[in-house]
Amino acid sequence: MSDAPQGPRLYNTLTRTKEDFVPIDPLDVRMYVCGPTVYDFAHIGNARPVIVFDVLFRLLRHLYGETHVTYVRNITDVDDKINARALRDFGGEISAGKLSLNEAIRRVTEKTADQFHSDVATLGCLEPTVEPRATEFVEPRADGKADMITLIQNLIERGHAYVAAGEVLFDTASMPDYGQLSKRNLDEQQAGARIAVDAHKKNPGDFVLWKLSSPEEPGWQSPWGRGRPGWHIECSAMSAAYLGEVFDIHGGGLDLIFPHHENEIAQSRCAHGTSVMANVWMHNGFLQVEGQKMSKSLGNFYSIHELLETETFGGRKWPGDVLRLAMLMTHYREPIDFSVRKLEEAENTLRKWKRAADLAPAVGQLPAEVVEALSDDLATYTAFQVLTQLAGEAADGSKAAASLKASLLFLGFEVASAEVDEDKVAKAIANRLALIAAKNWAEADRMRDELLAQGVQLKDGKDPATGERVTTWEVKR
Repeated sequence: MSDAPQGPRLYNTLTRTKEDFVPIDPLDVRMYVCGPTVYDFAHIGNARPVIVFDVLFRLLRHLYGETHVTYVRNITDVDDKINARALRDFGGEISAGKLSLNEAIRRVTEKTADQFHSDVATLGCLEPTVEPRATEFVEPRADGKADMITLIQNLIERGHAYVAAGEVLFDTASMPDYGQLSKRNLDEQQAGARIAVDAHKKNPGDFVLWKLSSPEEPGWQSPWGRGRPGWHIECSAMSAAYLGEVFDIHGGGLDLIFPHHENEIAQSRCAHGTSVMANVWMHNGFLQVEGQKMSKSLGNFYSIHELLETETFGGRKWPGDVLRLAMLMTHYREPIDFSVRKLEEAENTLRKWKRAADLAPAVGQLPAEVVEALSDDLATYTAFQVLTQLAGEAADGSKAAASLKASLLFLGFEVASAEVDEDKVAKAIANRLALIAAKNWAEADRMRDELLAQGVQLKDGKDPATGERVTTWEVKR
């Protein structure tokens, strides 16, 4: 499409190069990011990919239109520790048929999942388009969406998996180019599953797709007996369910390249017969705390909730937008040293920006320089230089202050509520409805995104009496 938006340049872990991003379909840009395992509260290391890919999500929505980007971030609630706890706490009700295993697991994980949602919202992150839970994709579904058992059956039928000692294992030797993402050959592979595997494997790198459960353990019915899935098959099923067999971007932390993402690729490609799973693979760097690897044994292991609500780090609580800026001050692919000093620097910087932005009575235009910086592989540091320059030029009611306010909102930071010209908003809504009526979806989406960047959030709906499309709006902090 000659009129397709200019895409960003993104570093692709698969090719180890920065490439021009060209979506498979500019009207349906698709991204998957591995989400949390909700056995315990998410730690600060878990926050980094959520924040990084939230910025990418915002950028893609700006470039392609809000309704043309699908962002899937899963909830992993299939885990042996979670399953065992569900059986311990609700085993009697499950046996009596009063509660399904999925319902028991949801009760176990509800608190931690709710806390995760609250924490990342405080960090300024938008909700993903879809947030599937792994337990909902183990067995074949009534809606026909991809599921784990069907994917495993496909792998067996295609000669890429085998049954041994009560387990279904992926046969890594059946895939000649296995290891492309991590650049490891088969001789270097180590077993990569949360559930241990033994000598019954054909090859040392073969990994578990399905493991049988004992009568005391939770499990699901399958062609190979009552059991539970391995770790990697979960994301292959959930991504295919909502994004298709091949999609645009897959993201996550650097620690997931091997074995998790390598094995996702193997499963998905071999089950579907495709040459790729995702065209672009993006990974954020590692996080240390005060120069040391984060570890409970070292006493430097912090949950997001602790940093927000307790005085355990630096003797004080930290605002969500300060944590967000501290994460984004380092380029996403670089390692980050999370420290009190860095948080103090972020807090001082944010205070200066907000003070300058408050000089604007309304939100201005988002500067092209900010979009250009983010379009260069999420160069947040360069974007922040633009914000600092705008803050230096800001004066009461100035264009620079208004543009700074727009930039802060776009990047997910809270600013003082802007004074909104209601007549201007009403005209914009009328123009957008005319674009929708003319089926000019791209321009309508772009207008909606521009209003959001200016602090005005539109909500589409239908008049209950007439069934006609109506649009309401509210000021978004």
